[in-house]
Amino acid sequence: MEDNASTPLPCPSAILWDMDGTLIDQTAAIIRCYGEVITNMGYPAPSDDAIRRSLGGTMAETMSLFVASDRLEEAGKAFRARFPQIMFDGLIILPGGMDLIERAYQARIPQALFTNKHGDTARKVSRYAGFAKYIPVCVGSVDTQWQKPQQELTQHVLEQISAKSEGAIMIGDSPTDVAVAQNAGLTCYCVATGAHSVAELRAAGAEAAFNSLTELGESITISES
Repeated sequence: MEDNASTPLPCPSAILWDMDGTLIDQTAAIIRCYGEVITNMGYPAPSDDAIRRSLGGTMAETMSLFVASDRLEEAGKAFRARFPQIMFDGLIILPGGMDLIERAYQARIPQALFTNKHGDTARKVSRYAGFAKYIPVCVGSVDTQWQKPQQELTQHVLEQISAKSEGAIMIGDSPTDVAVAQNAGLTCYCVATGAHSVAELRAAGAEAAFNSLTELGESITISES
């Protein structure tokens, strides 16, 4: 978005980070796993783009687009068994994320990782990528009875880092992340490093959208503690 650079973004009181498509690109392994599970169950192979565009919600929500409802449990078990075997294959830590995380950490701004990825898997990725050193709180799917973008889950995450919604921001890459922010009264800044363009993210309601976390980092104010 061209006009972001001339409008510095205020220092947040807390940061909730999405993971996939925002801080990391794990798309290759995710798409491969969905494709293997779906075809092994006898369904037609979906295109990589069809899977990519479906990401952002829970695994069950994505799988339901390709698998009959009465076989979703079977598909979920197969995915959870296969994905840990390939989860780090081709994983990319997206530029600009770690720098912004470290800046916020030095400024003592509370941060949390907040994802619809399976909680145990998300925490393994966080440790692997080095995020856990600065962000010990990582909440994922099945850690609670809620899912993104439910307000109850967002409130739970904020409570884990002793933060309030006022002044807090959500950083993500999808309309789901925008909905998280809108439901809980947060500001949402998005990056077009997932499956959605800057224009799509702005149309979804993001207060600001950037081509990368590097661009976002150049625009946001982080007040040193």
